[in-house]
Amino acid sequence: MTGKQARRIAEFIEPLRVRPGRRVNLAKDFDPSFRPLGLRRKNSVGLLDQGIALLADYQRRLAAENTHGVLLCLQALDAGGKDGTIRHVMSGVNPQGVHVEGFKVPSAEELDHDYLWRYACRLPARGDIGIFNRSHYEEVLVVRVHPQNLDRQKLPKAAKGADVWERRYREINDWERYLSDNGFSVVKLFLNLSKEEQRTRFLKRIDVPERNWKFSAADVHERGYWDDYQRAFSEMLSATSTPWAPWYVVPADRKWLARICAAAVLAHTLIGLDPQYPTVSDEVRHDLAEARKELEAEAPRGAAADPYLADHEGGSRDGKAEKKKKVRT
Repeated sequence: MTGKQARRIAEFIEPLRVRPGRRVNLAKDFDPSFRPLGLRRKNSVGLLDQGIALLADYQRRLAAENTHGVLLCLQALDAGGKDGTIRHVMSGVNPQGVHVEGFKVPSAEELDHDYLWRYACRLPARGDIGIFNRSHYEEVLVVRVHPQNLDRQKLPKAAKGADVWERRYREINDWERYLSDNGFSVVKLFLNLSKEEQRTRFLKRIDVPERNWKFSAADVHERGYWDDYQRAFSEMLSATSTPWAPWYVVPADRKWLARICAAAVLAHTLIGLDPQYPTVSDEVRHDLAEARKELEAEAPRGAAADPYLADHEGGSRDGKAEKKKKVRT
């Protein structure tokens, strides 16, 4: 990764970032159909492939260094493309180092704890990338749009006052600051879908038999709260985009573009961490040298003592020269 490439990625995602302290009006400030000038679907495959390869390289380094962790939070309305984004963007990484967590209606056990408890239980370990498919932000989105869910959380009366949402914004910001201070980067993506594109995707789920299983009548019912969700998202973005965990609003009407944007934001975070493969001590290097001698001594007759070095440090040139010699003779 060159400095020029890193700058290009940073410049590409900058229009998506919610500047900390900015007051957001989602409908006016971010266009779900936005497309960067000059970017077309025909060249999107190559860009996404580059992003996937970059993520694979940095994820290996992140796992080897085992110092930092990354939490990717994905929020969107129904049919926003969260599952497809995860499937495509993370297609090249080692599945052992990536863990996806989905959050449904809280269980009885989860409701017996504070509202952040179930999310804290599923945080990634150092060296891993954790993905929250829906996240702790449901607690200021769905719960806010449907206040009856707040009653189910068994809060004391004093904790359900008019300042509950402002308090939760502060608590979430503090929690993410705590994670950041301890080496866990929090990456937050809101996949911004237009109402018309959502309608089109719902209809496709009805029209295509193989997609019927994805359709839920409850999703259409929830669509009736569109304006309430837009206000809730606007408030959330305004209150919780911080220097240590900024929000990125990804235009999601074009799935191919949303995936490129998501890959770019995650790559930008990993580039900033710049994880490195560990260096070994002199004692370990001595042990490696001794192990090499033993293994080289076991080489069968006619085989290279170290096939890897033979291929990568001149062996390939020697092989080509030998082939040319045979051709001449």
